[in-house]
Amino acid sequence: MKFTCYKDKIIKAINSVVKGVASKTTMPILEGILIQTNENEIKLTTYDLEIGIEYVMECDVKEQGSTVVNAIMFSEIIRKLPDTEIKITLNEKNLLEIECEGSHYKLATMNPDEFPELPKIEVENSIELEQNILKNMIRKTIFAVSTEESRPIFTGCLLEAENNKLNIVAVDGFRLALRSIYLNKKTNNFNAVIPGKTLNEVNKILSDSFDTVTIGISKNQALFELDNCKIVTRILDGEFLNYKNVIPTSYETKIIVNKNNIQDCFERISLISSSAIEKEKKYPVKVNVDIGKVTISCTNQTGDAKEELFVSTEGKNLEAGFNPKYFLDSLKSIDDEEVAIEFSTSISPCLIKPVENNDYVYMILPIRLREE
Repeated sequence: MKFTCYKDKIIKAINSVVKGVASKTTMPILEGILIQTNENEIKLTTYDLEIGIEYVMECDVKEQGSTVVNAIMFSEIIRKLPDTEIKITLNEKNLLEIECEGSHYKLATMNPDEFPELPKIEVENSIELEQNILKNMIRKTIFAVSTEESRPIFTGCLLEAENNKLNIVAVDGFRLALRSIYLNKKTNNFNAVIPGKTLNEVNKILSDSFDTVTIGISKNQALFELDNCKIVTRILDGEFLNYKNVIPTSYETKIIVNKNNIQDCFERISLISSSAIEKEKKYPVKVNVDIGKVTISCTNQTGDAKEELFVSTEGKNLEAGFNPKYFLDSLKSIDDEEVAIEFSTSISPCLIKPVENNDYVYMILPIRLREE
């Protein structure tokens, strides 16, 4: 095997596949990148038995072949080479030689025949959408995915195609994020729960462009195809939350507020909320809605803080406690200038949503306030 390529191109390929490398495994082959040549292109593949990533790039192939090389060592050497042409050769001793200007490295390799094949997916349902749209949908929901392995189904996002609309839903037991778009092409109804880890990596590879990405779903696997990259992942087993039944459809209190203003308030209040001396205790931020005004406050051993915002209000006065991180995570993902925040009671979920459309909604459960 022998080929030459420019550093910037192979770095892009390595960055695209490296997250499919197994970090903790008893199989050294899974810590490697499979490199295969094909006419005037090479294919890089990684697979940790949960997520597999393939990337194809054009280059000048002088001799055909394949090998597996340790991903960390290979990527770090390439990353530190000069920004110019790199010559890569698999020699007769099965060492991978990397040459660039005055640099010359030889790396041990592994048998490519031992590298596991990526699952072959028989796509039953598929959708196609612009990369920038999917990237935005993932960004607006992924933060609400659970990290608790005790409930594995919630460590993924629900992808749901229903009545020509795509919904992505994340829930962790304390909050819920839902982002929706209408699809341009007629699509069959289907749903699948994709691991959050996979969607994080897909999001890094997606571009803010109008180029398309195709999502294919089979019985237990999902496939993302974009540009010259393909990502294969398992689908999580289990029953996802029936989210439509838990999102409130009415409210007792509503405020309309400038998104940046209330985000700034929560960020300042969080300085007090998160600096408690007794770290194990939870100190919620108190939200008090009065006519034309919302007051956000927090008190603990560190000190106390209070912020007042003049807002548009509707309905009853209300007082409720919330984890400020959950509010901030939602607000940071919103691009709208104004948002509506709806409350039912001091112990009912709160909704954050756009003022004029219904393409996203965030639901946050309150924290019961201590009696003072």
